[in-house]
Amino acid sequence: MDSGPPSPSLIGGDALQGVRIVEMGQLIAGPFCGKTLGEFGAEVIKIEPPVTGDPLRNWRLLQKGTSVWWQVQSRNKRSVALDLRAPEGQEVARRLVAEADVLIENFRPGMLEEWGLDPESLQAANPGLIVLRISGFGQTGPYRDQPGFGVIGEAMGGLRHLTGELGRVPVRVGVSLGDTLAALHGAIGVLAALYHRQAHGGRGQVIDVALHEAVYNVMESLIPEYSAFGVVREAAGSALPGIAPSNAYPCTDGWVLVAGNGDSIFKRLMQAIGRPDLAAAPDLANNAGRVARVQEIDAAIAHWTTGRTVHEVQQSLAAARVPAGKVYTARDIAEDPHYRARDMLLTQQTRDGDTLTVPGIVPKLSATPGRVRSSAPRLGDDTDAVLAEVGLSASQIAHLRDKGIIQ
Repeated sequence: MDSGPPSPSLIGGDALQGVRIVEMGQLIAGPFCGKTLGEFGAEVIKIEPPVTGDPLRNWRLLQKGTSVWWQVQSRNKRSVALDLRAPEGQEVARRLVAEADVLIENFRPGMLEEWGLDPESLQAANPGLIVLRISGFGQTGPYRDQPGFGVIGEAMGGLRHLTGELGRVPVRVGVSLGDTLAALHGAIGVLAALYHRQAHGGRGQVIDVALHEAVYNVMESLIPEYSAFGVVREAAGSALPGIAPSNAYPCTDGWVLVAGNGDSIFKRLMQAIGRPDLAAAPDLANNAGRVARVQEIDAAIAHWTTGRTVHEVQQSLAAARVPAGKVYTARDIAEDPHYRARDMLLTQQTRDGDTLTVPGIVPKLSATPGRVRSSAPRLGDDTDAVLAEVGLSASQIAHLRDKGIIQ
């Protein structure tokens, strides 16, 4: 897979070795959860519809007809092309799930039930089964049946109201953050359920993750501030409201983020930009005082950065031990030696023979690091092998293929 000698993040044991996952989700939230667990050793069997496959295969930029995004999202997975709408396909799915530890799905609530694949029935046949259900608004509540993608979760979870400039249109974060947050919460739920199953009697459970709740869970003090003070936090552009100084400042060749909001850090920052008067001001010795004069402080920092390059600013502030960072583009990340040194830029070959640089694996475990064991599958690459493993004969597999139920 990887060119050259393997790095530490590509060797070693697998923390989730022996865990079998059936992934029925598509696009982002469910599959990102499967990807994350697969990188740490879980076997992930991805069920996709025949002919079309997961729509993510065709999203954004394509290489030889397949999305390069797919190459990251589906590494370490096995593809089974199976029509879940057909009764015979549903019966095959039951056989797969009967031998699984985890089922991941992110269909609309009620879809599994319509297919006869409700968690109760599946767990009756496999009591240890853990079922992760990711949906827009959860499996219960008055909004349960409303359609909800990640962008809706970001809006309803409170995030979109805070993005952008005050009084202007709320802006998208730039990536599918709502989906990814739901996926990561789902992965936490799966790991907790696996631990509970092992420690407390071997029974599985159902994990219910709503996209908007996953976003809401990272909204920090949004609701306590409203509860205590009636304050509705508003969009603040690049600033960090109520914490100062922390903002983006212009340079001659771009923007730099400066976080000088610690008491001692602020003093070092003011000395570095030639403002000892602000460093010594008694009312600026704590955050509350700095927030009251944040516009003056931001103006002083911007005045200093405006005549310098990003590199010059970073060098000066690094010497003063003040956190500062360039606003990176894809090119900046790809050329950054720190990313390379920490194995966050991996060389991966697709099954069509192309070479890609792809993101590395997070988090980094010392004894059982995650790794890329296989590249993303073509549609149905593993159908025959996986079905044979759960007891289907060659003639049964051929029958299903003749009927278009598998590919």
